[in-house]
Parts: sequence; structure tokens; C-alpha cells
Amino acid sequence: MNHRTHSHRTRRLAWGLLAACTAPLATLTAQGTRPSTPSAAAALPSVTLPPALARVLRDYEAAWGTGNAAALAALFTEDGFVLQSGKPPVRGRAAITAAYTGQGGAPLRLRALAHATADSVGYIIGAYRYGDDPGDIGKFTLTLRRARDGRWLIASDMDNSSRAR
Repeated sequence: MNHRTHSHRTRRLAWGLLAACTAPLATLTAQGTRPSTPSAAAALPSVTLPPALARVLRDYEAAWGTGNAAALAALFTEDGFVLQSGKPPVRGRAAITAAYTGQGGAPLRLRALAHATADSVGYIIGAYRYGDDPGDIGKFTLTLRRARDGRWLIASDMDNSSRAR
């Protein structure tokens, strides 16, 4: 398979995953159900991830907990994105390392709400909190790409708070 065909196939899979991810939200809106409030979102059950995807979350928690920006950046693809609330997009491992420098150092708790994989792309939708505080304070989506060695790497990380401004 040449690069162009592989790239086109990966794009088609990514769009398919995006459609699968957003279809339930469109159905809820079509049925007249309002999107979840922060208190309702906290009640969503966690799902069990396959070990390879669970590793992504556990490695992220470990790197964040020690404030290790380089270890966090290593979880991303070379051209990965960080899309933090209220900040401009960051792209590439060097920029991700710089963006995460000085952040972290507190126990981060990530839990999965949904996930899917197909071929070499996937996603995890989840919620987060810090330490042993009860309840989620935010949510995230991780778009994943499988590396040649089989490990899942983060292609994009988007998070935002569930707290009202």
C-alpha cells in the first residue's frame, strides 16, 4: 500500500470513528434530550478499556503526577496536538513538552466513558479529576494512532472543565 492510499484509508477511518462518536449525541438532541449537565456527566459509568488503551491513560496519569513534561510528550505522535481549554493549539512533541513544562505534579485520575479502535486509529472519551476528590471536574477526548511497534499514541488530546464559568 502506498503512502497516499494509506493516508486516504486512515482519513476515512478517522471520519468513521468521528461519526460513530458523535452519532449518539445527535440522536439525543433529535429526541429532544438536552446535553448532560456537569452533575449528570459525573453519573456516566466508566467502561473497561482493553489493556493497550488502558496503558495510555495510566502512563498519562503517571507522567502528569510527576510533572514530567517530556514523558507526557512521548505519549504523543511526533505531530500530535494538545488542545487545552482557553489556550491556542499546540502541535509536535517539542511544543507539547514546552506546553506541559510546569504543569502536573498532582495526582490525576482519568476514567474512560467510551472507546473504539479500527485498524490504526481510535479514540477514548473520558472524564478526569484530581486526587481523591469525589466527582469529575472535566472531560477529554484522546484521538489515537497505532505506531508501527503496535503501541497506541495520542494524536490529539482535547480537554475542558465541567465547571461553570
